[in-house]
Amino acid sequence: MPSWGDRVNDAAANMPPGARLLGREWLGFDESGDAVIRFQAQPAFTNRHGTVQGGFLAAMLDSATGLCALAKLSPDLTVVTRSLDTRFLKPAAVGAITARARVTEQAERDMVVQAELIDAKGVMVAEATARLRILTKT
Repeated sequence: MPSWGDRVNDAAANMPPGARLLGREWLGFDESGDAVIRFQAQPAFTNRHGTVQGGFLAAMLDSATGLCALAKLSPDLTVVTRSLDTRFLKPAAVGAITARARVTEQAERDMVVQAELIDAKGVMVAEATARLRILTKT
């Protein structure tokens, strides 16, 4: 069976257009086992206040939780998001935003992944809990 890194490398190599738009970059796993993913928030992502619009932060959280889940599953499986409970905590500035994600529950057909987004100053700007459905790839 391929390692987590191999599965994530495959997902990174076949990056969907939305992940490319977000500037997604796989950084690996930290010492606690969390998946670490970096995004690049562009000036085009800002709202009328000059901070990153919440929809882009939600997309980053959705992307991070999905990539973390794929790293945990065998290569013949994939996931789709059933729900994404998102909380916006602080305004996010344009630039690097890092996600830390972890699987908190897994059953045969379902998975729960939690993630947070941290800005370049180390401030947590958003967090989410994703409920994912595990599917066989077609």
